[in-house]
Amino acid sequence: MQQCISHRGDLLDAHGELIEKGYSNIPVKTYNPENISVYPLSWLNKIRTKEWDYYGITTKDYFVSATISHIGYAGLIFVYFIDFNTKQYIEDTLITPLGKGFSLGRSSEDDSYFKKDDITFAFRKKGIEREVYVNWPQFGKGKGFHAHWIIKQTPRDSIVMMTPIGKKRFYYNQKINCMPSRGAFILDGREYSFSLNALATLDWGRGVWEYKSFWNWASASWFLPDGTPFGLNLGEGFGDLSYATENCFFIHGRIHKLDKVKFNYDNTNFMKPWYFGSNDGRLGLTFTPFFERVAKSNLLVITSEVHQLFGMYNGFVVDSNGKRIEVKNIIGWAEEHHARW
Repeated sequence: MQQCISHRGDLLDAHGELIEKGYSNIPVKTYNPENISVYPLSWLNKIRTKEWDYYGITTKDYFVSATISHIGYAGLIFVYFIDFNTKQYIEDTLITPLGKGFSLGRSSEDDSYFKKDDITFAFRKKGIEREVYVNWPQFGKGKGFHAHWIIKQTPRDSIVMMTPIGKKRFYYNQKINCMPSRGAFILDGREYSFSLNALATLDWGRGVWEYKSFWNWASASWFLPDGTPFGLNLGEGFGDLSYATENCFFIHGRIHKLDKVKFNYDNTNFMKPWYFGSNDGRLGLTFTPFFERVAKSNLLVITSEVHQLFGMYNGFVVDSNGKRIEVKNIIGWAEEHHARW
C-alpha cells in the first residue's frame, strides 16, 4: 500500500515527527525546520539539517548541472558539465564553513541564493518559470562558468516524498522532471545555447539524515519516439519506504505511480548494463551507460562517493490505464551514493 497525502498543513508536529508519511504529486506540506528535535539542543538540530536545490539540464549533446546546498555545518555549491560526444567532464565545488553566504527557501516555490565575493548563485521562482543564474569566474581552475537559464514548470505533476528515517529523522523531497528550458551558459570562453529540446530536472530536498547514508537514484527527462516528453524517477536505499516509494514515471506531465523497483547492477563495474524491474510488472528497463561521473570528497567529518552513470534507457512501462509504452533511447542517469555527513 502506498499512502497518497492530500491534506495541507505543517510537515512536522511539535515533537519533530512527520505528521503524515507517504507521497503526493504536489507539495502539500509546509517545511517547518524550527520543529526539528532530533537532539535536545537547537543548534545541534540546525547543524544536522540537510538542504539542497539541484538543477540538471539534459540535451542530446551534453548535461549541465548547478546546485546550492547547506548540510548544516557547511555550505556547498557545485557545477558540473559532461559533453556526451567528446566525454569532456568538468566539475568544481566550493565549500564554506557553517554555510556563510547561503540562503535556501523553505519551499520549492521560494528563492535560494549564495553570494561570496564575485561568485553568485541565484535560483528564483516567478510564476511557472524558474530562473537559474550563476556567475563563477574561477570555476574549473579559472575556466569560468556563467549561466542564465529560464525553466518552465509546465508539467502538472511531480513526485513529493515525506519519508521517515527512524522516529525523528526524515526526508522531504520534490523531484520535477521534463521542464522545457531555454538560455545559455559560458564555459571556458565557449557559449552553449539550449536548443528546443532541452529538459530540466529539479531535485529539491530538505531533511535530517543518518550520519552514514546510502542511496540509489535513477532519473531521466527526455522524449519518446513520437516526441512526447517522458520523465523517470526511481530510488531506494534510504529511510522507511513502507509508506510509499518515489518510483514513478511521467507522460505529458502526468504521474504514473509504481510500487517497488529493484536496482540490479554490478558495483565492481558500474559501466555494465543496469536492469530495473518493478514488483507490479509495470516497468522493465535496461540502462546502458556511456559515461561514468565519479565524485569523491574526504573532509574529515564529511565524506562522499558518487558514481553517476549517464546512458540510455530501453524497455517498457505500463501506464495507470494499463497501456504498454515502449521506451527507446531515453537519455538519463543512474547512481550509487555513499555519504558520511
